[in-house]
Amino acid sequence: MSARLAVDIGGTFTDVVLETAGRAHATKLLTTPDAPERAVLDGVRAILAEARCAPADVTLVVHGTTLATNALIERKGARTALLTTEGFRDSVEMAWEHRFEQYDIYMERPEPLVPRDLRFGIPERVAADGAVLLALDEKAVRAVALDLRQRKIEAVAVCFLHSFTHEAHERRAGQILAEELPGIAISLSCEVCPEIREYERTSTTIANAYVLPRMAGYLGQLERDLKKEGIAGPLLLMMSSGGITTVDTARRYPVRLVESGPAGGAILALTVAAENGIAKAVAFDMGGTTAKLTLLDDLELQRSRQFEVARAYRFVQGSGLPVRIPVIELVEIGAGGGSIARLDALGRIQVGPDSAGSVPGPACYGNGGTEPTVTDADTALGRLDPARFAGGAIPLYPDKAGAALQALAGALKTDSQGAAAGVAEIVDETMASAARVHAVENGKDTADRTLIAFGGAAPLHAARLARKLGMKRVVVPVGAGVGSAFGFLRAPIAYEVVRTRHIRLDMFDAKMLNELFAAMRAEAEAVVRPAAPGEELVETRHAFMRYRGQGHEIAVPLPNTTFATDAAPDLRRRFEATYGTVFGRAIPKLEVEALTWTLSIATARPLPKQVRDPAKSAAPVPVGHREVLDPASGRRENAAIHERSALRPGMSLDGPALIVEDGTTTVVPQDFSARINAVGQIVLEDIV
Repeated sequence: MSARLAVDIGGTFTDVVLETAGRAHATKLLTTPDAPERAVLDGVRAILAEARCAPADVTLVVHGTTLATNALIERKGARTALLTTEGFRDSVEMAWEHRFEQYDIYMERPEPLVPRDLRFGIPERVAADGAVLLALDEKAVRAVALDLRQRKIEAVAVCFLHSFTHEAHERRAGQILAEELPGIAISLSCEVCPEIREYERTSTTIANAYVLPRMAGYLGQLERDLKKEGIAGPLLLMMSSGGITTVDTARRYPVRLVESGPAGGAILALTVAAENGIAKAVAFDMGGTTAKLTLLDDLELQRSRQFEVARAYRFVQGSGLPVRIPVIELVEIGAGGGSIARLDALGRIQVGPDSAGSVPGPACYGNGGTEPTVTDADTALGRLDPARFAGGAIPLYPDKAGAALQALAGALKTDSQGAAAGVAEIVDETMASAARVHAVENGKDTADRTLIAFGGAAPLHAARLARKLGMKRVVVPVGAGVGSAFGFLRAPIAYEVVRTRHIRLDMFDAKMLNELFAAMRAEAEAVVRPAAPGEELVETRHAFMRYRGQGHEIAVPLPNTTFATDAAPDLRRRFEATYGTVFGRAIPKLEVEALTWTLSIATARPLPKQVRDPAKSAAPVPVGHREVLDPASGRRENAAIHERSALRPGMSLDGPALIVEDGTTTVVPQDFSARINAVGQIVLEDIV
């Protein structure tokens, strides 16, 4: 028997999925933050035993995690220093030199991950064209290294000016640091982010260094432990771009894993959209620590070269930490099941961004948590079956949830259920607000889209969120509680290489460009081919181009061919066609230039075909009823309880109802109907 394994580590839960021929098994455990691999191994052993599968039968392990994301959001990474060109150590603090909310006098910028006393200027200077203006002062690097040793630094980021055109200074500084600080994690911007724009490049390199010690140590330990268990299949890592890569690459560039968990969910959402013939959708992933939302249009995910982690000010662009990596464009906020609720200075309910995590977890877990969380609110509202949470592995204690909520209830002059309703409404509105901002930033709307909901907490809140966003339909996939892990097994093996080379079309250099793409292809193939021997590879190229004088570029698709010496007119036609699509018209007679070039290689992963709706039939008699408080109306309703495993394709039912399964519960409110489509997915429809 051949089997494939997927593991998704979140801040609260660790999800494990095993796929064998024709069958899938899933389990959910609490994350073990002190040693994340422990929960992984416990889950792997349990699921192999359940499936009666031998470890040697596992041919592939795909892993994604939010550990890097959570470390950045919660500021729990390594003690990191920065070496940069003398005179530029404050660039990460000045950022883009603008106010992201110009009329708010109380606006605060996000603090850099590296404080000012750990940022050091090194005498050296390279011009924009790569010419050396001032040689690297190696003595200064050694002096800083001695200082860092005394300060017990755990990681160092090196980012010199214009290193994407001349990397020798950074590489030499890295060698000196390795000599003087053996065992210290070192990240060079010429490796992590070799492209133009100083602030973003520096911020990305710092983020890589900040999470590298923890992630490298964890991945190394996990790889060894899996081999000890008898699993010989390769360990591959999910990246933020939606592709998977080797563990060696992930250890060097853990910043590429920042959104690996959500990326797996986005891949699953893409599959679900194809199966349902959905042209416009919002993928909604709500786990124990964070909530993630991304847009899908015409079976294409929104992709970007830049992402902001931990937006702290009303989700406004510029209020987070920029990370310049290939990424599925999404917004992530601290709004998960474990997000802590409290009252702000004005007596208003505030939810997150901090989380109770898995230790001690929400109060209802009975593990010592005392602060009220979203899961406590869902328990108090009657949405969760205390005996079925996480497949019965984690018993819930409604009395402890009520006690934790009482602190809010007293101040709000209501009871614990009233406080729970307030918490649920605030977290739903928080997520709706983030979705609206994300859509507007991309020139889109949320109305008339379908919400695809997955993650342990998403089906509990999906219907209410959809109504807030003007959506009439929600799809809950099979295995929604571990949706991202299922997405990992559908992702292509892929890698993207980026290089900045400024080229004016009126001074086009075909030879240089062909050499550049040959080197980029070799680098990408060296990562992908070992993980996909013998598989067909798909190559995709883009140029980031603009009219001279503009400050930002657009992505222009390129052919996968060698450039002829007279290729400039064709490049211009491609640019103007793309520019016209984005902005409505091209601008004649202006000079065109390209700054950055990308090449990605991926294994082919075709999408499934749309399925037909089955004939309608009535749902079986409910297995029970439970009183549920609806936060939207304030009414207590007698909700019918249905086992998802008993619902067959074509069956339908009306709310109020709860559809329960091991990994999650789908809430079907009053004025919503639910039906099961041909592939077993729950489709909720607003009938108002």
